[in-house]
Amino acid sequence: MVTFHSTRLERTTTANISCDDISADLQAFVDATGIRNGLLVAAGQHTTTALVVNEAEERLLGDIERHFLALTPPDRAYAHNDLHLRPGIPADEPRNAHAHLIALKLGNHLTLPVVDGRLGLGRYQAVLLVELDGPRQRQVLLQLCGDGSGVGG
Repeated sequence: MVTFHSTRLERTTTANISCDDISADLQAFVDATGIRNGLLVAAGQHTTTALVVNEAEERLLGDIERHFLALTPPDRAYAHNDLHLRPGIPADEPRNAHAHLIALKLGNHLTLPVVDGRLGLGRYQAVLLVELDGPRQRQVLLQLCGDGSGVGG
């Protein structure tokens, strides 16, 4: 029998731009449900974060940050950052157009297979929550649908 389970993963990011490996959190959710085979959907709840699958190697993560900041520098003139032209925005509104544009390139959701109770990730793959406008409190909506029985069950 196919069942659905949902939760929200909460994470406080600690830097303006960072990549946080949330793979263990996703696996813990899978473990708690008892689902053995199915699909896990992870959806970021913010327009200045992204979700990606890549290697969680420290030097590569720095390369990723530098790559996207070179493509979309924060100090470029963006219409979104003309705060005086945007009615009704809060006083603490950040100039963060670059973060929105980078998030648009990366995407905000993933679908991952669950096979025999494990996330279907390769040897060097990790699920990364990419913070682009932090530090902030962030949420990722998780929904798992599947079967608690063994393969083919």
